[in-house]
Order: sequence, then structure tokens, then C-alpha cells
Amino acid sequence: MMATAEIFRALGDPIRLEMVQRLTKGGRCTITVLSEGLGVSRQGARKHLQVLADASLIALRPQGRDVLVSLDPEALLQARRFIAELERRWDARLEALKRLVEE
Repeated sequence: MMATAEIFRALGDPIRLEMVQRLTKGGRCTITVLSEGLGVSRQGARKHLQVLADASLIALRPQGRDVLVSLDPEALLQARRFIAELERRWDARLEALKRLVEE
């Protein structure tokens, strides 16, 4: 299981976040297509993708002279579960405060 903090750290960079958003829309693609218009070199894109791969957000698969990038939805589900738990706790605290105020 990947560390939730590592997932959020990886998503904390605007370029990496945009890459993940592109993968959620378009599925698997090459590094060249994924980094198009982001203002980073291929080497820079590769470094960003390695951070995402280290956080288990994506998989990198060599294909000929290029590399295919695909999203691993499990890491996003883990982040979503973490946020849902925070929301549940926050809602419970707000409900407790509401009861206290109404008493």
C-alpha cells in the first residue's frame, strides 16, 4: 500500500496534477503527448512522471523508443478514501457543536 502523504505530495505540483488530469481524460499516452503544452522538456517531464510513479499514481511502460504512461486508479482511490474520512470526522465534530449550541 502506498503512503497517502506521498500521493498528496506528488499531486501537489501543478504540472504533475495536470498530467494526472490528462490521464483521467485520455487514458494511456506517451510522454510526448502527455507533456505537450506544459512548458517542460522531455527530461523535465520524465522527472515529474517518476515522482508520480514513485507514489504509485502511474505506471511507465517502455514501448519501442517511447514510454507509455497509464494511470493507476488505486492510488487516487486511496486519496479519495482519506479525504472522505476527514469529511466524516469534520461532519461529526460540526454535528456535536450544533447539539451543544442548541442545548
